[in-house]
Amino acid sequence: MSGPESTAISQLNSRWAETQATQPTHRFFSAAASRRRAGSVENLARTVSAGDLLRLLPSCGTLPSLRALHARLLTHTQGLLLGSLRASTKLLSCYASLGDLASARMVFDTSPRPDAYSYGVMLRCLVDAGRHADAVALHQDMRQRRPCPEAQDDFVLSLALKACVRSAEYGYGRRLHCDAVKAGGGDGFVMNSLIDMYAKAGDLECARKMFERIPDRNVVSWTSMLSGCVQNGFAADGLLLFNEMRRESVQLSEYTMASVLAACAVLSSLHQGRWIHGSVIKHGLIYNSFISAALLDMYVKCGEVEDARHVFDELSYVDIVLWTTMIVGYTQNGKPLDALHLFLDKKFASIVPNSVTMATVLSASAQLRDLSLGRSTHGIAVKLGVADYDVVVNALVDMYAKCQAVSEANRIFGRILNKDVVTWNSMIAGYAENNMGDDALMLFKQMRLQGASPDSTSVVNALSASVCLGDLLIGKSFHSYAVKRAFLSNVYVNTALLNLYSKCADLPSARRVFDEMNDRNSVTWCAMIGGYGMQGDSAGSIDLFNEMLKDGVHPNDVAFTSILSTCSHTGMVTAGKKYFDSMAQHFNITPSMKHYACMVDVLARAGNLEQALEFIDKMPKQADVSVWGAFLHGCRLHSRLQFGEEAIKRMMVLHPERPDLYVLISNLYTSYGMWEKSLAIRKWMQEKGLVKLPGCSSIGHENG
Repeated sequence: MSGPESTAISQLNSRWAETQATQPTHRFFSAAASRRRAGSVENLARTVSAGDLLRLLPSCGTLPSLRALHARLLTHTQGLLLGSLRASTKLLSCYASLGDLASARMVFDTSPRPDAYSYGVMLRCLVDAGRHADAVALHQDMRQRRPCPEAQDDFVLSLALKACVRSAEYGYGRRLHCDAVKAGGGDGFVMNSLIDMYAKAGDLECARKMFERIPDRNVVSWTSMLSGCVQNGFAADGLLLFNEMRRESVQLSEYTMASVLAACAVLSSLHQGRWIHGSVIKHGLIYNSFISAALLDMYVKCGEVEDARHVFDELSYVDIVLWTTMIVGYTQNGKPLDALHLFLDKKFASIVPNSVTMATVLSASAQLRDLSLGRSTHGIAVKLGVADYDVVVNALVDMYAKCQAVSEANRIFGRILNKDVVTWNSMIAGYAENNMGDDALMLFKQMRLQGASPDSTSVVNALSASVCLGDLLIGKSFHSYAVKRAFLSNVYVNTALLNLYSKCADLPSARRVFDEMNDRNSVTWCAMIGGYGMQGDSAGSIDLFNEMLKDGVHPNDVAFTSILSTCSHTGMVTAGKKYFDSMAQHFNITPSMKHYACMVDVLARAGNLEQALEFIDKMPKQADVSVWGAFLHGCRLHSRLQFGEEAIKRMMVLHPERPDLYVLISNLYTSYGMWEKSLAIRKWMQEKGLVKLPGCSSIGHENG
């Protein structure tokens, strides 16, 4: 490893020390000031009159001072002062504001016949503290003790509905809807809360009915409905609602912007997302962290990671969420080195990584297939105390498996007590990627025996294992399983099936799977094009490539590898040149060594050896063994020993220890009847211990 990757490991090892924050010394002075304030309130409580004691309650900034004043109230006139409902409510509110919910609840429970206001204050305290289940229970108590009309107070109802949403108590929320109807329908706050409740419950029909019944819809009404559409998989409806909202000239809020950006991310609607970005700048909301995170997510999911980085770099403040979102964006878009550079950037050394951050960095290490880097990241996760989080454990299994450390992946997998489907999938995929198809399929069976339910990813991994084994019969059994579990609507399952049939020489079945697919991506098209190429059907391969372009699908580098290979086997030199040139000119794909080798093969097979050699000399990078091998193969086909020997000299300098090259050279001499030279090369290979590995078929024995 060299370049930026070579320094990543050493930087990563020191990441833990850099992220440790020292404790600020001002906390000591804050504590001292609090003690002085508490003492002053206690002294004041001994001197003021009874009526003034209640007015002192809001000035208690610490629990000791509040408890001292509470004690004074209890002893003053034998506690009769606290017999006032107003006094008790004020006291419980003060306790709640200081975070002592237990004392607040104790005051509430001892209050004489709490009214709707007291219940509302206590509900508000519980909801603000995140105690939503307790808030629902309190309102149920209120409905029993203080029925109509107090339990149907609009303020109380809106709080109770919010608690129902946060605690997923949708059944009780529907009962509250009935209470609102009995009380006359509720105000705007209640109606908006009902929209939010039904949307979160997945009942968009009821949410829409509530939305349409609101006479004066405000931004909260529109945003609740829009957010509900996006959260329930109707992002397109959400965008339509947003456009309708604009026509109504409704003032947009930060939550509206974030919701519509989420819709753009789901739909990969980059044009609309850019328009929203402009609107965010226009309304001065670009520095809102909530919207910034949504913008980053939108650009990342639309594949525009550079635009996401521009947004990130313009932020005045970066927190753990924004930093992690950008790292995730790089990793998901196949830029693991950029993800690592951002993770190691000293500007963000004060941010302590969380479990998602560490899982993403592990994923970047897996993409680089860098075991040393992955182990260093594992060590940091242990130091941070997040190594046992589910998301990190799954990433560890995936990283070790992809770095060919299957035994380490298996050891971590074995230590996990509660394995979820992601954990099983990570290990099954690891076996399949390391050509351990039998182990992958055995683990799939074990997964089912232990009660875990395989998902679509599990089936994709099992199909990959079947391809690894070259076993069409097992692959067909998983096809049947996918049909039974209704997984055929998943594009990745269909692509895996297509790949299975193509590589197992069952092209009609592959085409049938392809034709029945409703959703195809570039990988699917390329798999089918490659299937035709492997079976020697050049016409079918080229026709399908042109059909893909007509459908507006952007071909990837694999598609061009397949189509150039087809051109070489059919002698289509002009078409091959056109496709090769179009890669960079029209599709912004930088040719790899595979593409150069294919193009040399196109020229050499057609007998254009002078052009092939000139093409090699003009390559922007040094030709490797695959390029020279293609050239040498053309020399042998067309009996051009002179050009073949030129290739021999260059290749021996580049790769003196590659046995397959010497086999090619030996074959070249054999084709010219130069047996002595051919035997001399074979003998020299034996003396050097250079042995060419035998080839093997990708079709299993059972398939005939």
